[in-house]
Amino acid sequence: MTSENTPADEAEARAIQDELRHRLVLTEPGPPPGRGLVAGVDVAYDDARDLVAAAAVVLDAATLEVVEQATAVGRVSFPYVPGLLAFRELPTVLAALDSLTATPGLVVCDGYGLAHPRGFGLASHLGVVTGIPAIGVAKNPFTFTYEEPGARRGDASPLLAADGTEVGRALRTQDRVKPVYVSVGSRVSLDNACAHTLALSPRFRIPETTRHADSLCRRALREAAG
Repeated sequence: MTSENTPADEAEARAIQDELRHRLVLTEPGPPPGRGLVAGVDVAYDDARDLVAAAAVVLDAATLEVVEQATAVGRVSFPYVPGLLAFRELPTVLAALDSLTATPGLVVCDGYGLAHPRGFGLASHLGVVTGIPAIGVAKNPFTFTYEEPGARRGDASPLLAADGTEVGRALRTQDRVKPVYVSVGSRVSLDNACAHTLALSPRFRIPETTRHADSLCRRALREAAG
């Protein structure tokens, strides 16, 4: 195979995904919320120029202050295929993470882990190839069903796959605000993933990790595009 991160075509990508899925670690609780370093990653695209920019921002989990940040810009190396989005994003995300000097104890992705049509979204893929505990916190629902959680911060309801398996949770991070959609990537329990999400979202719907990474990758893309 060409690489586990840069497949030659869709068939190879699916084969890589199937292989990596067997390396998922779903039996570890993960690091405790509010301690150590937590990284957020996000990407932005300029389709007209075939560019993708990734940002990795490391926060002190106790204070939520930025400790370090890095960006990477590259060419989109894989076409858009539903269920295989990680292959478009991962090379640039890994380049941003590799530029960091700090080692985070958790990575928070703006996307999905197990709550994914093939059970292996970006958070799972990233967690497996880096070995770092990872979770996905998505802004919008995807290929699952759920009941609306209660209106208060911390209320949650299961995200259910077609076979009824719980693959994540709709989690209310602020009172009477639309929930986010939390799923395990690798090496973190779902309870702990939700606890981290709440700890990282003291004021806004979206975790601070994602807010910082989103702003930074958009700025990097604008600068790269000139």
